[in-house]
Amino acid sequence: MTQQVPVRIANILINALKSGVVPRVGLEYITVGRTQEIAAILRDIEMIEEGGASFRFIVGKYGSGKSFLLQTIRNYAVAKGFAVVDADLSPERRFAGTKGQGLATYKELLRNLSTKSKPDGGALPLILERWISGIQAGVKAETGAEGAEFDALVEQKIYAVASSLEGMVNGFEFARAVVLYWRAYREDDSALKSNVLRWFRGEYPTRKEAREELGINFIVGDDTWYDFLKLFAAFLVGAGYKGMLVIIDELVNIYKIPNSITRANNYEKILTMYNDALQGKAGHIGFLMGGTPQCIEDRYRGVFSYEALRSRLAEGHFATDSLKDLSAPIIRLQMLSQEEMYILVEKLRDIHGQLYRYTPRLGHEDLLYFLTVEYNRVGAETHITPREIIRDFIELSNILYQNPALSVAEVLGSNSFEMAKGGLSDEELHSEFQEFEV
Repeated sequence: MTQQVPVRIANILINALKSGVVPRVGLEYITVGRTQEIAAILRDIEMIEEGGASFRFIVGKYGSGKSFLLQTIRNYAVAKGFAVVDADLSPERRFAGTKGQGLATYKELLRNLSTKSKPDGGALPLILERWISGIQAGVKAETGAEGAEFDALVEQKIYAVASSLEGMVNGFEFARAVVLYWRAYREDDSALKSNVLRWFRGEYPTRKEAREELGINFIVGDDTWYDFLKLFAAFLVGAGYKGMLVIIDELVNIYKIPNSITRANNYEKILTMYNDALQGKAGHIGFLMGGTPQCIEDRYRGVFSYEALRSRLAEGHFATDSLKDLSAPIIRLQMLSQEEMYILVEKLRDIHGQLYRYTPRLGHEDLLYFLTVEYNRVGAETHITPREIIRDFIELSNILYQNPALSVAEVLGSNSFEMAKGGLSDEELHSEFQEFEV
């Protein structure tokens, strides 16, 4: 029996999965398989915590569980004390572009900035205020100072943190904004706070406006947004977080760019991030990027069309589907096995029952029949995905719940059972799935 799931979480899980999207919460209740892949990425996270950097591509077919794995890692990192930013690429959001697409990606990342106490995004104000409160508490504990002396010592500490950032690219401007936020906090100036947050989020349209309102003659742009991610990673560590994880999905939108020069500019930005992470030029930051095999491997439009990336990412001669090098920059996801899919639909059956407060009627044999039907569809061997099976199973569960007089055979159709069995007897069918026996 699946462990008890809170009703709110169960509702999110069932509705999101039925719609074909990955829920942002509750994934721990339905995670199956991927043990090796998750272990490899968690080792990366440990390295980031120790001051290193990492870069991985998570590659899988549509519906293979790629986005699910990315969200699982996101939730783990947030719970472990990391700040996480994530975004899906689109025609409007890329790494580089002539119409502000790089900046649009940065804005989306900052909008989705999440921490343990703010897991759904929008955590920037909380992070800044926690940082200031931490400095104040430290000064109080160390000195016991009060009044003007206390304020002076706190400001001194804040300037020390700010000055440590000034050696980084665009660090001087970032440091000035940090100090401005402290002043706004101390003076309870909500308008100034709001303006500084706008600046951090890349929302100032012109330098002139930033200069007039903040005295900072600089704004985040298409050419500088990545430098700001590195600055945030350094700042976040100073604010008490373990590091920053950057999760970017839907790399296929780079592959789809029709202009070869624009595609190359985007791959150049990926190369910069990759080199920084692997050469030690960035610290306390990790990158996870999700894409399909085609958008990575295509020699004409994919990541491998950019020779500098292909030469770094191409596998050696010894790795195979069954012998994977999980320390390589590309982690390739195989489809979940039939055994793993059985465990998953069993979990979903129990969560569906918990959500609607009924005892599920789908027994062991029913689950076997359902999976047999799914795996014997025309083309299923190469094209069926966990997403499709999950969607079908939740639909089946909904229909059975809403129509208690119907049997599983009546919903799936007796013909589909016969086709699914492929001419096998019930005994032969049972032996085909005997590994599912509990």
